[in-house]
Parts: sequence; C-alpha cells; structure tokens
Amino acid sequence: MRVVQIALIAVASGFTVLGLPGCSGGPPAFEKPPVRVVVTTTMIADLVKKVGGDRVSVDALMGPGVDPHRYQPTAGDRKKIDAAHVVFFNGLHLEGKMTDTFEKSRGRVRAHAVTAAIDKAQLRHAEVDGGEHDPHVWFDVALWAKTVDVVRDALVALDPAGAGDYERNAAGHRRELESLDTEVRHALAVVPKEKRVLVTSHDAFGYFGRAYGFEVRGLQGVSTASESGTKDVKELVDFLGRNKIPAVFTETSVPDAGLKTVLDACRRDHNHTVSLVGGEEALYSDALGEPGTRGETYTGMVRHNVAVIVRALGR
Repeated sequence: MRVVQIALIAVASGFTVLGLPGCSGGPPAFEKPPVRVVVTTTMIADLVKKVGGDRVSVDALMGPGVDPHRYQPTAGDRKKIDAAHVVFFNGLHLEGKMTDTFEKSRGRVRAHAVTAAIDKAQLRHAEVDGGEHDPHVWFDVALWAKTVDVVRDALVALDPAGAGDYERNAAGHRRELESLDTEVRHALAVVPKEKRVLVTSHDAFGYFGRAYGFEVRGLQGVSTASESGTKDVKELVDFLGRNKIPAVFTETSVPDAGLKTVLDACRRDHNHTVSLVGGEEALYSDALGEPGTRGETYTGMVRHNVAVIVRALGR
C-alpha cells in the first residue's frame, strides 16, 4: 500500500496528489465516519461509493449528463473541495477547466487522481487540453478496475479503522468488474467483424475500441472543447459514404447537431442514409445517467451502451 503525501495539487498531471495534514490552512482533520468525499465526475462517484460503502458520503461536482471537458467550476465547488476530507478526480486532463479551482486550493486538500495507478504504457496517446493521453479510461472495464486500489488505499490511509471494510468492498468491486468485462466480450461477439465501426459525437470510445475490437471515429476530437471544422465534417461524411456505415451514435453529454449535419451531407453527397441512434438509445460517454435510468451506475452504463451497440450493429 503506497500513499504519497505532498503539499501540491497538480490536476493536469494525472498523478495522485495530497495536502500535508497539520499544516496551517491544511485539509480538515478526519475524526470519525462518514468520510466527506468530493469527486469530479459521476463515474468516480459510483466507484467511491462501491469502495467506501457506509463509511463515506460522496458529493459529485458534475452531475448526470454533464460534459467534464466544458465544465465551468463555481465558487461553491471550491468551498466543497476545501471542506472535504479527501477529493478524487480522474486526471489525464479530463477536468482541464477545473485546474484553477484546484490550484487555488493548493495545500488545503488531499486529492487523488484515480488513474494514477495505470501504467502509462496502457494509456492511449492523445493531445487533449495540454495533456498527452486519452482520459476516457472507463470504457475499458479491465483498465477501469485498476482505479479501485487507488480509492481503497486513500480511504484506508485516512480512516484506518475502516480498513477491513474498504478492503472487502474493493475486492468485491474488482470481482464485479472482472465479471462485467467478460460479459461485455460475450455480448459483443454477435457483431460481425465488418460492422465493428463505432461512430460517435466525439472521440471518447478509443479505449472501448482497443479493448473490444472496434474501429472508432468521432466527429470531434478526444475533448469536446475542440470544435469540429469543415475538414472534419467532410472526412467523416466521406468515410460513412464510402464504407456504407449503417448507424452513428449520439452521446448523452454532447449535442447531436453536428452529427445531424454529417448525415444530411452523407445523403446528399453519397446517396447513403445512416441511422442516427439517439434519444433513450444515446450512449453514455463522459457522465452517467439520471437516477432511475439504466445508466445511473457504472455497470448499468456499460450494459446500456453494449446493448445499444449490439442492437444497431449486430444485425
């Protein structure tokens, strides 16, 4: 178990970072449960709840359907961060726009990037918001499982009395994710090789494609903060038309206007009609779903996405 404690938060780096306890203006002292946890995204909120169980209270800064690439932090976010016993964020520049908020809280919080335990050799290269790696690691279930131990170790270090609970919860969640990864592979096996092309609003599904054998294309880049230009639209139109792609997929956290423009051009320029998969069938990408929807949990999100892809491409 390795927990590194230093006095700086470097959100952009993607490494685990912690404030020094006991310093003037440092993080609030933890005395007894619940551990006050602040997280950035809904995927991390689900992860921390699974590992922390009843010993934690979790507050996510970004709610269901919120695009983290474009999220604008508020003064209230900074207050929540400063009041937290511990903060978990994705890292790898996913929360690029929150850098200032974390920088202003420097030395006053304990913060951990959940992706810190992932070997850099396992990360996809992508230039995004000043970083060099694709941050969407949760689309490879086996890779996302590596984040479990980061959360466990941080909670044990802060609340050693709960070590047994955290370790049992973490082990159980890893088993759940291993089973889910196997389930995904079996479900996707029905999609013919020639139809394994996943086209979405932005290039968020690269890890999914690499793990499960799909070619992935996005209208926008890895970050939705990068606007698609005329060249991007034309290239995607030509790709859809030449390869007779049957369907493209909208995302719950990204507007679909750009994809609709692409499909109109594809009909006009290539006389090819592509189905737009959206509405309740939209894929969850950068955020989980609302409470009561199938995508309200990480495992539910994965199962929803796989079922939609199989229905659209498996015929």
